Amino acid sequence: MALLALTACGGAEYPNSTFNHTTDFNTAIDGLWNRLLFWGTIVFVVVEAGLIYTIFRFRKRPGGAPAKQIHGNVALEITWTVIPAVILVLIAVPTVKTIFQTQAPAPAGALTIEVTGHQWWWEFHYPEYGVTTANEVYIPVGRTANFVLRTKDVLHSFWVPQLGGKRDLISNKTNLLWFTPNADLGTNAWNGFCVEYCGASHANMKFRMFTVQPDEFASWVAHQARPAALHDSTARSAPAGYIFPAADLPAHVLPQTPTPARLQFDDALLAQGDAKRGETAFMMGGCIGCHAIQGNPMAVSPIGPNLTHFGSRHTLGGGLFPNDDHHLARWIKNAKAMKPGALMLVVGIGEYSPDLKGPVTAGLTDAQIADVVAYLRALK
Repeated sequence: MALLALTACGGAEYPNSTFNHTTDFNTAIDGLWNRLLFWGTIVFVVVEAGLIYTIFRFRKRPGGAPAKQIHGNVALEITWTVIPAVILVLIAVPTVKTIFQTQAPAPAGALTIEVTGHQWWWEFHYPEYGVTTANEVYIPVGRTANFVLRTKDVLHSFWVPQLGGKRDLISNKTNLLWFTPNADLGTNAWNGFCVEYCGASHANMKFRMFTVQPDEFASWVAHQARPAALHDSTARSAPAGYIFPAADLPAHVLPQTPTPARLQFDDALLAQGDAKRGETAFMMGGCIGCHAIQGNPMAVSPIGPNLTHFGSRHTLGGGLFPNDDHHLARWIKNAKAMKPGALMLVVGIGEYSPDLKGPVTAGLTDAQIADVVAYLRALK
């Protein structure tokens, strides 16, 4: 028991703990948990104390008298019936109250975010603003975020432990989840996960949630609603929208996934990457078959993640890797080697493709991949 208690003393080492009061949702859940723990502890202590007392008080002794047989005790039976009933009422009332509170429709004025789970990445759509992004979601503090949860394929489960929630994404069904980040929560970044086993890369289906100030959110969403600057002259002249500063990312939200040692790329080519050539390679290389980029009329496919402002994101590959040139080049070259089961095709010439059951012969060279990296990283 002492060792179990000590494991709870290292909160700093477990930053994804759900025992927080950062939203109305986890405050309600934590309050219910504390109440259940309180009454459960009392019941445990009383029952165990009575059990130990009975064992020692009425244990068999050498030469002792035979135990007396008891045939009913009305007072005792009423007592052990009434006390548990009272305890159950004390537990059931707040439990039902919390269920109704967390299952109720979102309050008026909530920010609706449509969440779609894919194997193995997350799509976030803000219908109020016409913004679609992937694996990173921004919400303003002090305003309720109403998540409309659906899946594109198999079962998933949406969870941001430090903000509360957790709700399943079920095929042919829409689930709802809402919570309100505390107004004094401040700008911060949080880890999000899929917590329903959904296939080979279930553990690699992550996302980041950013709680930001209302003015920061307004700036971010206004920028995200515009075409990427590379494709729109008005966007190029518009002020840059808010992006959560990379320098302020907490250590526990930074991706730590290693890249496969066998996946080689000449990083010296990245300095020679050209965004315009990369745009051509992006379209000629088949990338437009799966991805949409607002402002690029050739890229409109909804199959893969929307890449409109890809350069403004901090992660790639379902939150698995940092969004930098080094990791992006290898991801484009052979995503399946970076993430088991990834549906993205292998495009690096000479790389083994499980789909082709052999090496890729018609794809992109490292130099062309460097150009595509320059193009995607310019989409801010």
